[in-house]
Amino acid sequence: MNDKITISAFQLFKMFPDQESARAYLENIVWADGIKCPHCNTSDSITTRKGGYYRCNACKEDFTVRTGTIFERSHVPLHKWLYAMYLLITARKGISSMQLSKEIGITQKSAWFVLQRLREACGNDLTMLQGIIEIDETYIGGKEKNKHESKKLRSGRGTIGKTAVVGMRERGGRIIAVPIANTDRETLKQAVQENVIEGSMLHTDEHSGYTSLDATYGHESVNHSAGEYKRDSVTTNSIESVWAVMKRGLHGVYHHASEKHLARYVDEFAFRLNDGNVKRHTLERLSSFIALTIGRRITYKQLTA
Repeated sequence: MNDKITISAFQLFKMFPDQESARAYLENIVWADGIKCPHCNTSDSITTRKGGYYRCNACKEDFTVRTGTIFERSHVPLHKWLYAMYLLITARKGISSMQLSKEIGITQKSAWFVLQRLREACGNDLTMLQGIIEIDETYIGGKEKNKHESKKLRSGRGTIGKTAVVGMRERGGRIIAVPIANTDRETLKQAVQENVIEGSMLHTDEHSGYTSLDATYGHESVNHSAGEYKRDSVTTNSIESVWAVMKRGLHGVYHHASEKHLARYVDEFAFRLNDGNVKRHTLERLSSFIALTIGRRITYKQLTA
């Protein structure tokens, strides 16, 4: 790994040793084109106040760099937020709330809230995929035989009690993955149409649910049940490798992700794979993440409702 484009946790602490240094760094990214009021979106008549506060003379509202972001109304210092973001983008399989609480000196409850806010930001890139798109689905959830007696559904085996997730990977590009209610034709069609530009070429397995897309997309498939995993350039190997990383993280680091919060965990893994190119400087990757935090606030009440 090239030391010129990566920084260690020790180096990060030296760069942002306190709240003020972290605030200045965030302001340079969030307000790259100048300070702008998050309430009325104006950049005129802004008065600087003490402690990182600003007053908009147009709408008479006070604000900080936290306002309108996932950091809003958080009591966790900004340099600890920066370190949490650093860990999220560099830990390939993720970091648990218990571990984060030890790393930055906050309670496990607060660390869980910080991580859930960060995961909320991970789903803030709405760019659609195009070109050759590999598509596959998987199921996330514990095995019936491993569940406590009170948790067993007693409805069968296999996918019973698990949540379906469909993944789409642009050849040489980004990944989008979303939990879905089931894997029937209409559900798969809607998921693809919401995330893939029409006219793209789809590579799937033999699942009959993808045949409904043939009218608006190119479509080639491989027959896994017949032992076919690659035919010329047609394959789903890349998207299947995403499931391997995701499941190792969910089982090995998080152990469990409820159906309610699964979408955020899936967004986290997709973001890390999308933005995990070590050829990009760590601070560049960190800046990309900070840009996603704007306009993505979620409260503890919303998370636990």
